[in-house]
Amino acid sequence: MRNQQVKVAVVQAAPILFNKQSALDKIAVMMKEAAEQGAELIVFPEVFLPGYPRGLSFGARVGSRTPEGRKDWERYWSSAIDVPGNETKQIGDLARELGVHLVIGVVERDQEFSTGTLFNTMIYIGPDGELLGKHRKLVPTGSERLLWGQGDGSTLTVIDTPFGRVGGLICWENYMPLARTAMYAQGIDIYVAPTADARDSWQSTIRHIACEGRCFVLSCNQFATRESYPADLACYPDIEQDPEVLSRGGSAIVGPLGEYVAEPLYNQEGMLVATLDPSEVVQSRFDFDPVGHYSRPDVFQLIVNETKQDIVQRKQ
Repeated sequence: MRNQQVKVAVVQAAPILFNKQSALDKIAVMMKEAAEQGAELIVFPEVFLPGYPRGLSFGARVGSRTPEGRKDWERYWSSAIDVPGNETKQIGDLARELGVHLVIGVVERDQEFSTGTLFNTMIYIGPDGELLGKHRKLVPTGSERLLWGQGDGSTLTVIDTPFGRVGGLICWENYMPLARTAMYAQGIDIYVAPTADARDSWQSTIRHIACEGRCFVLSCNQFATRESYPADLACYPDIEQDPEVLSRGGSAIVGPLGEYVAEPLYNQEGMLVATLDPSEVVQSRFDFDPVGHYSRPDVFQLIVNETKQDIVQRKQ
């Protein structure tokens, strides 16, 4: 744990869905705004690049998929990015220019095998512009499983920074007790939780994680409206009768004893900025450390498989 205080910024916004350039433009604007306010760590929501397709069916029903839905899927695939790739370099160049750490949710296209699979991925970029690591969502939730493949234990990533160890899980992964334990066991100090969950119950989740992990939690959600959806999507009728606001947000920053550092932001685009004091993490672990003095390895043990899982093993 470091002793250096850090100013953080949590961005609550949404791009035009499936529009990669819209997302990149918004990232640049919001990063510059956050840096002007002194932020050294900037967090963007789940799959911000190129957006979370809330409400869309992609023409899928149990037992069938429509040709129109496949066309929407192709459009989503085309707006995904390679990690690393041109877009991560572009974002990295901006991070280097501003001298900030960046955590951002992206839709990652598989580069190793067929290129046909997408992943819900969180990437970490350093102030030197370099890609420091990534985390692929372990279990996409509900209908998300048709959009994204499953990550594996090789991307349970935590990075070292001058202000502590930063890592996290994506949306409902945070309901997986063993996944949380795997993160705590890496000495996480600042826990990033990008999400698409705008319900009141999500606030209970992030406050519990902060209190359980004795860490700061930065929860980041999109504020999305129907206006941000291209009207020429084949599946646009899926959301035509939905409320104008599709995701009300609820981004928040929570301290290591479960109290709000920044209250939830609802029903608007915006940014939460706060200064975090690492000494609060140390103080909070005085009476509870879930993977230290409050653990019982003689009774409970967790085995984490961090081996990369490949469908094809190439041997020379």
